[in-house]
Amino acid sequence: MTGTSAHLTAATPDELRDLAERIAQACVGGDVIVLTGDLGAGKTTFTQGLARGLGIAESVTSPTFVISRVHPHPANGLSLVHVDAYRLRSLAELEDLDLEADLDRSVVAVEWGRGLAEGLSPEGLDIVIGRSDDESDEERVVSVTARGGHWVADLPEVMAR
Repeated sequence: MTGTSAHLTAATPDELRDLAERIAQACVGGDVIVLTGDLGAGKTTFTQGLARGLGIAESVTSPTFVISRVHPHPANGLSLVHVDAYRLRSLAELEDLDLEADLDRSVVAVEWGRGLAEGLSPEGLDIVIGRSDDESDEERVVSVTARGGHWVADLPEVMAR
């Protein structure tokens, strides 16, 4: 780990979910997490761990065909907004989803959001999930970079757990 970036390996999908759960426990309303990785890299798996860490028990699946899905917190905690920006071409199209309306009470995870979703909030994380060319290899290399706000100070502590 260097500065406000961390690089680690998740040997299994469960380890990837566990990492996301640790990150979720440090999230605050307004955090935007931009997830980048090839098809099947684990972006939705990571988001499942975020939901678990936020205390959301409902099932999290890819919002590919609906573009965004809100997973409300069962009590008064942070909700999770899960977005698949693969078919979106501009920040304007992303803004048309009106994600800012509940941003202060939510964590927003945007798959395929690099170059678009960073404009939603100055606070958040850029997460790149890499995989091996071997389809049977479950190991993922995860690079996490803080994008301002509390994450600059919190990321090293979260990654040390």
